[in-house]
Amino acid sequence: MKEGYNMLHEYSRMELLIGEEGVKRLAKSRIAVFGIGGVGSYVVEALARCGVGNLTLVDNDTVSITNLNRQLIALHSTLGRAKTQVAKERIHDIDPDILVNTYETFYGPQTKELFDLGEFDYVVDAIDTVSAKLLLIEESKKVQTQIISCMGTGNKMDPGRFEITDINKTTNCPLAKVVRSELRKRGIKKVKVLYSKELPIKERKIRDMKTETKGNTERPVPGSISFVPSVAGLMIAGEVIRDLLGGK
Repeated sequence: MKEGYNMLHEYSRMELLIGEEGVKRLAKSRIAVFGIGGVGSYVVEALARCGVGNLTLVDNDTVSITNLNRQLIALHSTLGRAKTQVAKERIHDIDPDILVNTYETFYGPQTKELFDLGEFDYVVDAIDTVSAKLLLIEESKKVQTQIISCMGTGNKMDPGRFEITDINKTTNCPLAKVVRSELRKRGIKKVKVLYSKELPIKERKIRDMKTETKGNTERPVPGSISFVPSVAGLMIAGEVIRDLLGGK
């Protein structure tokens, strides 16, 4: 946190909204973001620009040509590089004092012990693999760390249909339906999620892009466009910040 609040600093405009104590609270906050893709990259960017003092970024992927249409970290100059490392550089270009921890790994049963989720004030789930989402939610609940989970943003065109609610109040989202059912089996009744009421648009069949590998599974490639996952990411970041500030 910068000293001397009578002087202009990176967060002067934000301080007008949340006050000096709010800025200090965010500077002391520790947040983990799992998945640095179309949604997660915008979450990370917004959290950094809010001065969150400690960020942990988790993703085993590298920037690819198909990321260019929607991921904040995706540029021709970053193709082939680890997403976490590109995001870390952006964060430090915003505020060099933010502590950034990176893990180039896929979150799952074999890697969950790398993370003490109890040390975080908040966990953001921007993973797009069901098994990993369920595990991350379950492990966060065990240690009573706040978590928000992003449901499906693929095959959507209307960012105005996004809302943040409890998993049990979701409709029209195939991913949320699966996650809701599986969480009930695990005895987890409430999870804050971002989802869209928009019915998924049937994606076109694109030659050589019919499936992609995530973790140990293959799945159909969803369609996506720049202004949908970005809005989802910014909404999630806003919810996290408001929660950390006590609902302001």
